Amino acid sequence: MTLPKGKDFLPPAPLRSGHIQTMLSSSGVRRMLLPKAAQTVLQGSEPMMVDGGDGVRLTGAYTAQKTHPRSRGLAVLFHGWEGSVDSTYVLQTGSRLLGDGWDVFRLNFRDHGDSHHLNEALFHSCRIDEVVHALGDIAQRFPNRPMALAGFSLGGNFALRAAMQAPAAGLPLSYALAVCPIIDPGEGLFSLEGQAPWFYQAYFMHKWRRSLQAKQAAFPHQQYFELAELKQNLRGLTASLVARHTNFASLEAYLDGYSVAGRALADMHVPCTILTARDDPVIPVAAFEKLDLPANVELDISPYGGHCGFIRGWNMTSFTDDYIAARFNAIVP
Repeated sequence: MTLPKGKDFLPPAPLRSGHIQTMLSSSGVRRMLLPKAAQTVLQGSEPMMVDGGDGVRLTGAYTAQKTHPRSRGLAVLFHGWEGSVDSTYVLQTGSRLLGDGWDVFRLNFRDHGDSHHLNEALFHSCRIDEVVHALGDIAQRFPNRPMALAGFSLGGNFALRAAMQAPAAGLPLSYALAVCPIIDPGEGLFSLEGQAPWFYQAYFMHKWRRSLQAKQAAFPHQQYFELAELKQNLRGLTASLVARHTNFASLEAYLDGYSVAGRALADMHVPCTILTARDDPVIPVAAFEKLDLPANVELDISPYGGHCGFIRGWNMTSFTDDYIAARFNAIVP
């Protein structure tokens, strides 16, 4: 079977801008224009609480497939930073996999979706242990089937790190796929500050501040940040997060803590695919080109797609749906 490749993605000329692809990927316009089939994963979806270990509670949603006599396996989906299990790209991918006979579990990271009230400590990007523990809980609830994992942006970074830890954690993970994952967080932070247009940082900061306000409302006895700190830019507020809410000695040490750059994935034992776009304005492509990867990790760089866009046309469907489904289906005998 021939699997789709990034080079196969060729959108119509007006959609060949990485900025347009990126802006459309999370826009309300896209959600309105998508066909109803892109939200079928919501039908019969069961909300669930999963165990992140040490008292941590994470939320998610499980949808059992009904199109095949037997499930192909369990597909677990990770959203991006300040996304959720109901992000457009998660629903779209989940609906595509559901139609192909996969049971689908969509996991919220801590403080994402409507889960701010569940855990007093704040989310940060180095909380990989609770995500791996949650995957173990999910695997125990839905045993005896292959598990495949896909993540987007920061969720792609989490997916790669979870795959690295999977063998030691006893996870029955057969495959992982990361779409436009954060590779070198330090370089990515610099790119958002110094190279990407201003509105990308403004967009992320608006969503992050709104999330922090929800957290503060859920735990009014806590003071997570001073008002002056909340007015800082992305670098400044991240540095305050590190100083107040982590054990890392510096911002740089924290960013290194979730980096998968260079040789970080060299000892990966789970088969993986990394899909990105050369015109991604958020995650610089140079970080991908510097990766030192083993033979079982496929790096696929598309000329087009922006950041987690890959929008094929004016119906707003995404090339990544077929791309992910084809690779997930290929792991099932």
